[in-house]
Amino acid sequence: MQTILTVEAMRESDAAAIAGGVAGAELMKRAGRAIFGAASWAPPVAVVCGKGNNGGDGYALALNLAEAGISCTIFAQAAPVTPEAAGFEQACRKRGIPMMPWTEMSDLRGFHTVADCIFGTGFRGEAAGEAARVIRLINASGARVISADINSGLNGDNGLGDPAVISSLTVSIGCPKPGHFLGRAKDVMRGTVNADIGIPPRGHMLRRLEEKDAAAMLPPRIRFSNKGTYGTAALIGGSLPYSGAVRLAAMGNAAMRSGAGIARVAAPAGLCPLVAASVLECTLFPLPEREGHMTYCRESLLEAVKGTRTAVFGMGAGNTEDTQRAVQCLLQEYPGILVLDADGLNALAALGTEWLRHAAGRVILTPHPGEFGRLTGRSAAEVLKDPVGLAESFARDTGAVVLLKGAATVITDGKETFLTDTGCAGMATAGSGDVLSGVLGALCAWRRESLTETTALAAWVNGRAGEIAQARMGDISMTAGDTVKALPEVFVRLRNQAL
Repeated sequence: MQTILTVEAMRESDAAAIAGGVAGAELMKRAGRAIFGAASWAPPVAVVCGKGNNGGDGYALALNLAEAGISCTIFAQAAPVTPEAAGFEQACRKRGIPMMPWTEMSDLRGFHTVADCIFGTGFRGEAAGEAARVIRLINASGARVISADINSGLNGDNGLGDPAVISSLTVSIGCPKPGHFLGRAKDVMRGTVNADIGIPPRGHMLRRLEEKDAAAMLPPRIRFSNKGTYGTAALIGGSLPYSGAVRLAAMGNAAMRSGAGIARVAAPAGLCPLVAASVLECTLFPLPEREGHMTYCRESLLEAVKGTRTAVFGMGAGNTEDTQRAVQCLLQEYPGILVLDADGLNALAALGTEWLRHAAGRVILTPHPGEFGRLTGRSAAEVLKDPVGLAESFARDTGAVVLLKGAATVITDGKETFLTDTGCAGMATAGSGDVLSGVLGALCAWRRESLTETTALAAWVNGRAGEIAQARMGDISMTAGDTVKALPEVFVRLRNQAL
């Protein structure tokens, strides 16, 4: 797994390396060398430097370019404000590298490569004034753009910020930060690579799942086994206006695409014929209903989840008082793994999250930022500003595992935190979350290791299936059903890698 450090943890790691005897100037020298070695540099090169340490990395880079005989010009915001950056700026002057102030920069279209060294991961807020003008000049240059550490204008912890440099390659220094994956990261970074410059990581760490990790997480399936070996998952939801939601979840699970031994779909009785036509392999449990919506009946609900290892509740259930009563019952009495999605989350928000602290079993929540905002009393915008911190705090407080959806997905139990960055723009379509719920329910039914890891694995698998679906159908035409169809290919790839 790839280690990811928050901005504060990266500062702590830098300070520890310097306290351990590595000079700050030496780290800047290594950064410049690493950025140079990570990219191709077609001359002439414009090195656009801010006045902080990110600009210092740019001056160090310019020295490497000059030593390699690659023509470059430095565009400087102002005199460097740190002694390390000032030292490299003076070395560039002695080397005779051309240097101009930003105020004289009106067009970068004559350069084949631009190095973006304006702001580092400590940047907060929105780029404004001269900095915003320069960022827009870089984006209009038509050049190959290499960003040092993170694209200028982006926040290192959440990936937000506009305007931001659009890079051909971003070279993170030391360790990647959450902002390399969250928020706008995928839209402004066309490629990423990390440069290890010898800074041992300290402080708060996250882990990013890679394909080899996902492959290693899938337990072997033995011949001396049967459907009971791989667990039973119940999928509970659906209503007349949203009959497709539980069907999509079932397709991701009940057709055994994600490995559950048995899947049971519990839906309002009138919807069961529709569900049966779509998912032949699942068993059906009709629930009492009124006008196409399930009505709460404790005995029927507990019978629906009897003998299951996992119950997934909420997809298309409807935001009703009956839904709230069903969620309350499951939290109080269901001893297995309860996944709450969609209207299950809305019901929980209405009931109050204190119910999670006394749940009979383990609980996984799968909100998008708006749903998580309702659970925490915040706006979606506030959630996007601190997705990692808010998810971790909520998980610690309630004991739930949180899967917070987004451009990258945050998965945490408050003690360990994972990021998964599989997925694509084509998944911004109705039903994608329902498919994820099906995959998650299935994996929880048969994978018996860490629940937080299993949740992260489900997010990774669902996102990779979406990527395959988009490659086949395009980002405009793909549907959630196309993601379901790609699930077998994902599992085959993971199995082949594990062999």
